[in-house]
Amino acid sequence: MEISMSYSQDEDNEYEKFIRRMNPPRVVIDNESCKNATVIQVDSANKHGILLEVVQILTDLNLVIKKAYISSDGGWFMDVFNVTDQDGNKITDEQVLDYIHKSLGPDSSFMTRSVGVLPSLDYTSVELLGRDRPGLLSEVSAVLAHLKCNVVNAEVWTHNNRAAAVMQITDQDTGCAIDDPEMLLKIKELLRNVLRGSNHSREAKTVVSRGSTHTDRRLHQMMFADRDYERLDDDVLVDRQKPDVSVDNWYDKDYSVVTVRCKDRLKLLFDTVCTLTDMQYVIFHGSVDSEGHDAYQEYYIRHIDGSPVKSEAERQRVIQCLEAAIERRVSEGLKLELCTTDRTGLLSDVTRIFRENGLTVCRAEVTTRAGKALNTFYVRDASGCPVDAKTIESIRDAIGQTILKVKGTHKESKQVRQESQSRKHCKVQTHSLHLVT
Repeated sequence: MEISMSYSQDEDNEYEKFIRRMNPPRVVIDNESCKNATVIQVDSANKHGILLEVVQILTDLNLVIKKAYISSDGGWFMDVFNVTDQDGNKITDEQVLDYIHKSLGPDSSFMTRSVGVLPSLDYTSVELLGRDRPGLLSEVSAVLAHLKCNVVNAEVWTHNNRAAAVMQITDQDTGCAIDDPEMLLKIKELLRNVLRGSNHSREAKTVVSRGSTHTDRRLHQMMFADRDYERLDDDVLVDRQKPDVSVDNWYDKDYSVVTVRCKDRLKLLFDTVCTLTDMQYVIFHGSVDSEGHDAYQEYYIRHIDGSPVKSEAERQRVIQCLEAAIERRVSEGLKLELCTTDRTGLLSDVTRIFRENGLTVCRAEVTTRAGKALNTFYVRDASGCPVDAKTIESIRDAIGQTILKVKGTHKESKQVRQESQSRKHCKVQTHSLHLVT
């Protein structure tokens, strides 16, 4: 039986290679036909997951997808994307355009590699999943600092009282991935103990490995597997946050029609396509329009077995999972940005100061580039009250006024800036020596 299955998979792989040789992918980039966006057209032989792969490549370049037209009926994939940079301008950077051509064109590998997989041996990947609580990121980063592990990159999401994180760490002394099996086991056990700080019924999970999947997709998979889409009775979601998702069957064509209406944001298309793909649905046709502040998405889908949504329970599950996928990346907290020289223990020190001042991190992005730590934190008061401007100023004094800055358009950030300006006349700014080395 195993030999037969292996033979069948080899046949499928050879058939895919043959189809690719006969019909290589084609990408056309047009900066002339649309007044306010770059138009990218991708044609190729069709396979499950190809739409996600294309959207992932565009999203990883931080491009804003303003419109999209999706068609993959019959064995052929033809999609058109209207994209801009984050400032709303057309894409004119030759390096970016060349990267798109190479990533999606005939010489690319996006048709043959596993969707979302990014192999790397430069760091050790740590996946964490457990019940969220105030100070959790501080405790996790303190354990890693104690073990002399440097957090190079990390993404942390919280949703529906659950927390998930994908961290890339290196050994402090070597700057490389951690190989020692005993150390890997120790990291796993200590982090699991931190996550088990709750008696909640769902078990905490910790995975330590040398490989890495695409971070955003992995976070979606982790939280989906943890059923974070099952809203608890005591969870309250502000009406303006809740996305409008509907699923109806078009019986004449055997499609289920999914519509999504919500506030537009970066990576929204990736989040919805990723969720439908991982739920084993195929998007045959679709359109996306996110001009302005609102987004509208419409997908014509079937399950991978060829059937539309079959029951009310399945329909509700699709709705709940798409709502959760959209909400996970929405951060209502105050946005803080940190930029300073990287070092082991930096994340631990910063999050400890947050915790000591009564703030909890609801989302975080940790990046290291050329020895610089570029971190973004979305924080809120652990008690549920609005973040106090004096608290933020105290934290900025401790970390460094030029190191930690308030960003975004959140009403709390406006209040913080106003109160900060009023105190500048009566208070000399101080800069901490604790975090700069």
